[in-house]
Amino acid sequence: MLVLEYKVKAKANQYKAIDEAIRTVQFVRNKSIRYWMDTPKDAKINRFALNRYSTELRNEFPFVKDLNSMAVQAAAERGWLAISRFYENCKSKKSGKKGFPRFQKDNRSVEYKTSGWSLHKSKRRITITDKKGIGELKLLGKWDIHSYPVKSIKRVRLVRRADGYYCQFVVDVECIDIQPPTGNELGLDVGIESFYTDSNGHQEPNPKFLRKAEADIKRVQRQIYKKQKGSSGRKRARAKYSRKHLRVSRQRNEHAKSLARNVCRSNDLVAYEDLRVANMIKNHCLAKSIADASWYQFRQWIEHFAAKFGRLAVAVSPQYTSQQCSQCKVIVKNSLSTRTHVCSCGLILHRDWNAAKNILLKATTGGHPGSQASGDGASTLLEATLVEQVLSVKLESPRL
Repeated sequence: MLVLEYKVKAKANQYKAIDEAIRTVQFVRNKSIRYWMDTPKDAKINRFALNRYSTELRNEFPFVKDLNSMAVQAAAERGWLAISRFYENCKSKKSGKKGFPRFQKDNRSVEYKTSGWSLHKSKRRITITDKKGIGELKLLGKWDIHSYPVKSIKRVRLVRRADGYYCQFVVDVECIDIQPPTGNELGLDVGIESFYTDSNGHQEPNPKFLRKAEADIKRVQRQIYKKQKGSSGRKRARAKYSRKHLRVSRQRNEHAKSLARNVCRSNDLVAYEDLRVANMIKNHCLAKSIADASWYQFRQWIEHFAAKFGRLAVAVSPQYTSQQCSQCKVIVKNSLSTRTHVCSCGLILHRDWNAAKNILLKATTGGHPGSQASGDGASTLLEATLVEQVLSVKLESPRL
């Protein structure tokens, strides 16, 4: 699957119509969750039951009927995705909160499947054919969608962001570019001091995009509270604040994508730590720095490019990778502030370099409890809903 994204240019009334369609999707999703909550426990509610309920909503509410029928079904499927995730967490006895479905209040997209839209012959304009009044939209971008037949387009999404509206096309094509073998293997140890340190001793600097933009973001945030509530000036100030955060998010994604691509092209095997980032950010002292480093996003891109280039990406257990000596295997306990590994065998290395060597050894010896990632599970699924696809790796699109 390939996701191509274009910027949408339209008139003010068309933007309002897109917002109305997005609000309708949110309404259908929330009504589906409420229907599941109010249904007796002995009644079985599944994906098909919610699809039938979405048909009832179309008959009951005229503004829901104005939206394309498949778009309404896709909205009900979003509700079922939240419900099924809750069931799976309960069955697997996940510790902590199980993720009980919650009502959404900040939906930003509407998804059409194979109907409800029509692509112009030039493939630079798209017409939304339901009764919401969106009409014809101009597409701005450099993606070459001309080379793909219209039948290969499985989904079309309209997404609202802080800097405007976008149209995404989910195209049913394989994204594979097998590269010749290089004979190189690499272990990566991610960190805060440097973005990563590899087993060859190279340290990639940490760009710290949020830290650098933090002063400007706080300045713009203060301007919001100086405006009167409900005024157009406050709305503009909030939009400016959102664009600042959106820029940081895009910088992180592009940085992680370019590094992962270079690493996977130049090595046959890439080993990295199987970190639980969601648990690590619970430390309030390091949460901002860990989130700014975007380790999980870097891992997602590594798994994607490993599958695309025919490489092997291996996630290994992070236990004792920093404390174990990569030469004599003796555990040398040090505090986190100690950045140099000094062992009795005479090995003196940077702490992260020693960890990267241990990560590579765990991956090559095969005695690790981690998993081998081929990347197939990170691609966009053909029959998946919008939320499932958004959670997956966004193939070849830097703004998803």
